[in-house]
Amino acid sequence: MKRAWVVALTSATLGLALAGCSRPEPPEKDQPPEPTAEQMPTPAAAAADYAGSTVSAQMHEPIDRAKAVEATVLDAAKQQRADIDAQAAGNATQPEQ
Repeated sequence: MKRAWVVALTSATLGLALAGCSRPEPPEKDQPPEPTAEQMPTPAAAAADYAGSTVSAQMHEPIDRAKAVEATVLDAAKQQRADIDAQAAGNATQPEQ
């Protein structure tokens, strides 16, 4: 008897799921969609708006900061490599604290 309930519930659930997945009705063919091309800016105008926007500045700010710090990071890496090479050769100095 328990199996009959499981089969009935599974069948009902499957039937509801299939009924809910039906295709939507197509739009009416009598009324075409309104064109929006007149409202869109030209590519040059859009680029000019983007270049002067604060969003663009906020996106490029972290990149500019990273570029500014790059020289410092490269110098520190070069110093670290030199310290490692000196230590491997036995010419190690005491680290600064």
